Amino acid sequence: MLPRERAQGIVKKYKGMPSVAVIASHSALDVADGASAEGLRTIALCQEGREAPYATYFASNKKRGEKRRGFIDEAWVLPKFADFLGGPQQAKLRKARAILVPNRALTSYLTMEQVEDELEVPIFGNRAMLRSEERGEQKDYYWLLEQAGLPFPERIKTPEDIGELSIVKLHHASKKLERGFFTAASFEEYTRKSTLLLQQGVITREALAQARIERYVIGPVFNLNFFYSPLHEEQPIELLGIDWRFESSLDGHVRLPAPQQLTLGEAQAIPEYTVVGHNSATLRESLLQKAFEMAEKFVKASQEHYAPGILGPFCLQTCVDKDLDFYVYDVAPRVGGGTNVHMAVGHPYGNALWRREMSTGRRIAMELRMGAEQKRLHDLVT
Repeated sequence: MLPRERAQGIVKKYKGMPSVAVIASHSALDVADGASAEGLRTIALCQEGREAPYATYFASNKKRGEKRRGFIDEAWVLPKFADFLGGPQQAKLRKARAILVPNRALTSYLTMEQVEDELEVPIFGNRAMLRSEERGEQKDYYWLLEQAGLPFPERIKTPEDIGELSIVKLHHASKKLERGFFTAASFEEYTRKSTLLLQQGVITREALAQARIERYVIGPVFNLNFFYSPLHEEQPIELLGIDWRFESSLDGHVRLPAPQQLTLGEAQAIPEYTVVGHNSATLRESLLQKAFEMAEKFVKASQEHYAPGILGPFCLQTCVDKDLDFYVYDVAPRVGGGTNVHMAVGHPYGNALWRREMSTGRRIAMELRMGAEQKRLHDLVT
């Protein structure tokens, strides 16, 4: 692991405001828009063939002297995302006073070892916690949730133990960032569906052997986008916004009446859970107390087991059952995947707290700006 002192030493040499760098995928537009709103320079690290939104359609036109349009100041186009690890590219980022905001794309296109050991650019957030997203690691987010005393769906130890509706969590065979999830209410259904998905090339035997099986919690999904600020010691935890997902082909299935669902053939019958978009949501106010209590417990556990603990944005992905109890089914120890829903316009919670449009991206940039002004940038990076 890159010593934290190394990252802190780099930012202590930065003169003036930092720039914000981000892998050009996932929630990069929110991160860049927020940085631009706060007057920070933005750098999108793009992969060739996927650069158009960042290098063309949302690119800043400031150099042309026109009325301000766009918010990506620099789009660095590389053959592969991981190519920015090359020594000259990292040196260029440090020269640009860059602080890298990690999103899920960072740990999907780079190995954890590369992120932990080879990336010598300061990261906003806790670099060590990114590994906790990898299910099956000794101290993954399930372990951390257990240490925090937070509720999560009950684990089913073996497929033979499935006795009620359960969800089988594993990676998709061909879609690198997506899920090969499926549901089953019995061992017989598990066997039938897994056999079909194997034949269709949706999942692999290796992934199936390592899959996590959980009791399916029936209820709506709320992704709670929190922010932890070490610069606001009196009240460091903020709820910025809530989102929920559109998933293909699941959402297409639930839009079909039951008679049509029953006519689907083998190739269509089992829905996939590929995230294709997000929407904004709010939570009934009587549940906000529970939401903040979960955030407090999570932050405390992160500080005890992953020093210095969570820094900046994090997302508790939850569902709420019929008794109004929360279950945390996933954790993002960095900017969540759905924050683009409040890009530019903010979200009711963040806006109400800060009395202006406050997206997750803008809140990140505001923290970096305050850190630079207070000469405390080193408290924000690892």
